[in-house]
Amino acid sequence: MELRRVYMDNSATTPVKEEVIAEMLDVLRNYHGNPSSIHKFGQDIKPVVEKSRQSVAKLIGAQSNEIYFTAGGSEADNWAIKGTAFALREKGNHIITTKIEHHAVLHTCEYLEKFHGFEVTYLDVNDKGMISLEQLKSSIRPTTILISVMFANNEIGTIQPVKQIGEIAREHKILFHTDAVQAVGNVEIDVNEMNIDMLSLSGHKIYAPKGIGALYIKKGIRIHNLIHGGGQERKLRAGTENTAGIAAIGKACELAFENLDNHIIRMTELREKLISGVLERIPHTIVTGDRENRLSTLASFCFRFIEGEALLLSLDMVGIAGSSGSACTSGALDPSHVLMALGLTHEIAHGSLRLSLSDFTTDEDVEYVLEKLPVIVERLRSMSPLYEAFLKGENK
Repeated sequence: MELRRVYMDNSATTPVKEEVIAEMLDVLRNYHGNPSSIHKFGQDIKPVVEKSRQSVAKLIGAQSNEIYFTAGGSEADNWAIKGTAFALREKGNHIITTKIEHHAVLHTCEYLEKFHGFEVTYLDVNDKGMISLEQLKSSIRPTTILISVMFANNEIGTIQPVKQIGEIAREHKILFHTDAVQAVGNVEIDVNEMNIDMLSLSGHKIYAPKGIGALYIKKGIRIHNLIHGGGQERKLRAGTENTAGIAAIGKACELAFENLDNHIIRMTELREKLISGVLERIPHTIVTGDRENRLSTLASFCFRFIEGEALLLSLDMVGIAGSSGSACTSGALDPSHVLMALGLTHEIAHGSLRLSLSDFTTDEDVEYVLEKLPVIVERLRSMSPLYEAFLKGENK
């Protein structure tokens, strides 16, 4: 009998929707011109690019002339942070971020510290992954030029109080950037209502292909270019436009906008079914992240007395794809920096599992995971000296 395949690693990357593929193929087949060219072939593709820009803007409550296409979320994060740092370095050299950011933010901040003399404050989080607004306020200095806090965490799903963070930044005349790669298409976002100055998003988290993303930059804000060359993207982001990718992310945003409410409702139901089922069937399990303020698509756990790598391999053998956290760090042996920031021990953090859902996830998929996962965890624990010691009362 053919092995059932269940994909629950959508926070790493989503499948591409058929409507998005069709939009891409239309551009690849019929619009091969360069948008920068003045001849008809070049001019024919321009409306496609601008339509996509409008679709991205509509999804986050922005204006189309505030959207700049990039090669993905990591580039957008790098551009927002480096571009702001270099543009405002005469005003100050202090940046505030958090300990649980994606490495696209953390490594960018570390680079600015190491090579350009910037100072960075890394905010703590509580055991649910939430920052303290009071600590944020107390961390602000006269030299603070940027606050960068992710909208929703990619490993545990916790959604930060973005609107309040934006209010604090606005009150102190500090720019506010949010990495919203996981949130866009899964959470209602209005950049103006939430006081967001810059926002990063990525196509392959919302059913578009890899290699395309966008950065929202509020009108009136000027940051330095990350990529120099031609005059594309209103002279702010050089490089010939990825027109097929732009068409794809535009279509993906259009679909997300049309279906957002139903998507959130359905994903929340599946997520809660998954979390409740795991907690009922597997003892010594911790749900990581905030149970209420979390992405509708993400369930994250730590199972005591097992290794996450062995768990992932065992799940894969029965056709289930999950993750121990971010795909960008899943090959690392060290425990997740996010889980460590929550205050978990190394032993508990090593037993992590992230299961993330999508519009393609079915009730049957969730039931299959709930059938197979408890058996795998029990088998792995039966081979664990730590679990044996626990049962003997030596390791409570």
